[in-house]
Amino acid sequence: MSSLRLTLCTGALLAVALTPAAYAADGGVAVTPAAPAPGGDIALRVTDCPGRTAVAASAAFVADARLTGADGTLTGETRIRTTLDTGVYGVRVTCGGTARQARLTVGGGGAAAPTGHASPVAPVRAGGGGTADLATAERSAGPGTADAVTGLVLAGVAAVAVALRSVCRSRGTD
Repeated sequence: MSSLRLTLCTGALLAVALTPAAYAADGGVAVTPAAPAPGGDIALRVTDCPGRTAVAASAAFVADARLTGADGTLTGETRIRTTLDTGVYGVRVTCGGTARQARLTVGGGGAAAPTGHASPVAPVRAGGGGTADLATAERSAGPGTADAVTGLVLAGVAAVAVALRSVCRSRGTD
């Protein structure tokens, strides 16, 4: 299990290292991928930052990115809003009491924007032995004549069985 985890982590690090990044004008803020699509995940890296934590904020982000690290290099991740229009957005990184500005171009490569509904609009096909199909089937107004006749016949048979059992008990014969 350890070797699998090590392999996956190494692969992720190589993917981040080999993906082109967009650097800010001051050269201290990097965004990967360089031009993400709405709904895509991005990685942020800040260099030459005093302290061990920083915050990156932008109107393009779903939530502010918390950056952590050591030796002046901080990293973090966030997601681009799915409802965002393509264009250039500002990113403000607050690091050690100073603020750095960067620009983020949204609308290029990266993850594809999600399509479809955000939540299910019909029963989900997940177990239940196929009951999802029954939940969507149209229902009739109620039981028909055949159902009523079957119910009356079964009720009559039950009444006769109870009556015969009572007669046998009262006679003392079992």
